[in-house]
Amino acid sequence: MNANGGGQARGLASVVVAAGLVLAATASPPATAQAQEYPTRPIRLVLSFAGGTDVVGRLLAHGLSVALGQPVLSDQRLGAGGNIAHEAVARAAPDGHTLLMSGTPLVLNPLLNPRVRYDPVKDFTAVAMVASIPRVLVVHPSVPARTLKELVALARRYPGKLNYGSGGVGSTPHLAAELLQALAGMKMLHVPYKSATISLAGVMAGEVDVVVVSSSSAASYVKDGRLRALAVLDRNRLAYMTEVPTVAELGYPQLMAEGWYALLAPRDTPAGIIDRLNAAAVKAMGTPEARERLAGIGGEPMSTTAAQAAAYIRDDMARWAGVIRSAGIKAD
Repeated sequence: MNANGGGQARGLASVVVAAGLVLAATASPPATAQAQEYPTRPIRLVLSFAGGTDVVGRLLAHGLSVALGQPVLSDQRLGAGGNIAHEAVARAAPDGHTLLMSGTPLVLNPLLNPRVRYDPVKDFTAVAMVASIPRVLVVHPSVPARTLKELVALARRYPGKLNYGSGGVGSTPHLAAELLQALAGMKMLHVPYKSATISLAGVMAGEVDVVVVSSSSAASYVKDGRLRALAVLDRNRLAYMTEVPTVAELGYPQLMAEGWYALLAPRDTPAGIIDRLNAAAVKAMGTPEARERLAGIGGEPMSTTAAQAAAYIRDDMARWAGVIRSAGIKAD
């Protein structure tokens, strides 16, 4: 090839490369540009449960609306233990306009039921942990144990004589009780109820000896003596139950079973959008109004980065997977 031909070829190649760069730029806007433009329309926040999830979700939706300048609309998608909501968001477009508010069932359901059609880690991008509600282990006053140590000793002495209630097979209170038994070398009989509320009524009526329940649900009954609280299944003592020690203080640091709430987006949501959502969520849940509302249900805000939230969810899933496997637990 002569020099003139070589120059033409190089010129043509330059044109092709330049054209390709233009096409790439127009076809896929940089992540920073996407984040700056986001959100471009109202955001749908899918709530997987009523109760605490609904309270926290609507509180977060209000804060996100203020921070992002677009309406954030709460959308309850109840049923199938949260799976209707989980699967809907897992299949949604990863553009930040469909988000999920969920909790521990997000990671428990696939561990208990192989037919669940989502993966808590692979199908979602964690945005932030936003709130938690501590749980407590309580007993009926007739149980001759005033401390967790005495309860363990009693259960070891009479294997299977004590029983414990839960909100159902595979619920966090069920798994927490199973983990305690494994750690302490004791055995109690499981009595599953249809909900945590009914299990609490069960222990108050003396139908069961022990339950693990949300601290806010049990607080008034502990105060008036209708229940006895033996341990807080969280990192810190509670301001409204200061006399009740944590499980870490009692020698069982693995026995953490707080009720957590997380904000998630579909997999492949751009990092810039996740960062913006994270900043907005942390701001929303850190306001005095949010703290006051959470305190009303016994909760407190959590403040994490997206990476910390992802690690938290992975760790929680791994911990309960071990309990489920060891105890041979399967969903009803």
